[in-house]
Amino acid sequence: MPGAVAFYTVFVRIIALSYVVVDEWLDFRRGIWYVSRGRVPEFHDPTARQITNPKTRLGDRSGMRFRFVERLGLADAVTVANAAVGFLAAVAATVDLELAARLVLLAAVADGLDGVVARHRGSTDAGPFLDSLADVASFGVAPAALVAVVVLDAASFASAPVFVGVGVGAAALFVSAAVARLGLYTAYDSDTRETVGVPTTLAATVLAAAVIAGYTDPSLLIAATLTFAVLMGTTITYPDLHAQDALVMGVVQAAVILTPVGHMATAALPPWIGEGFAFALLFLSCGYLLLGPWFYWGDGIQSAPANVGERKV
Repeated sequence: MPGAVAFYTVFVRIIALSYVVVDEWLDFRRGIWYVSRGRVPEFHDPTARQITNPKTRLGDRSGMRFRFVERLGLADAVTVANAAVGFLAAVAATVDLELAARLVLLAAVADGLDGVVARHRGSTDAGPFLDSLADVASFGVAPAALVAVVVLDAASFASAPVFVGVGVGAAALFVSAAVARLGLYTAYDSDTRETVGVPTTLAATVLAAAVIAGYTDPSLLIAATLTFAVLMGTTITYPDLHAQDALVMGVVQAAVILTPVGHMATAALPPWIGEGFAFALLFLSCGYLLLGPWFYWGDGIQSAPANVGERKV
């Protein structure tokens, strides 16, 4: 064991030294390039005796600070927590489907909360990118894992290879579509009051609410997953929810999440109330999914645009 520790210590030191040597060599080459053109190397600061690499912006390397604290805000912290909840939902899918579905809804609540925090406490340049990355975990990977587990619980690859292949493939396609859609949203739609393609949060909410409401037939979930994957890539335009409507959706989501806690706290709650809230959430979500692009107009939008449902990105 001491020999192994000594070996890894020497190995790490060699790697660190190699990095320093290569970095200094690159700085030296850039200095030659600047001098050959009659310019002063901007990455050297002789007064501070430190190297500031314009590419990596490492600055002073003499100390180490926790970069997240300096660069990220409170809204970003909520966004990162959203990603963590998405990971927990994917793990929980292998143990308890309803718990996983409730965690997906909890991530949806956090997704709405980070926007509220950003409006009141300010945002950072990293915010939109973190939001899309977190949404990939919570509303792309987690719902897909939920569907894949339902399929694998219903049949094995040995007994039904086509069925399992289609189900897992649908889940993979859902993740791919979510990644592509969120990338396009960050690039083109984040500064508008509408979005092109079915929002990933909406698709994940429908799938999670369906599972909690008892719609766990694998064929139904596969069909829904494939449909959402296709709709994410369409040019159907969805306006953002009004603040009061988003609040109502969030309250219903919170009610679905907290119902098991209420049952543990008191026996006065009827046993059907959990599914009742889940049905209400499913009704609201499907209503917005089917009617939103044509009959729902967000803040400041008075009438339907001429090319509704045909916006291109």
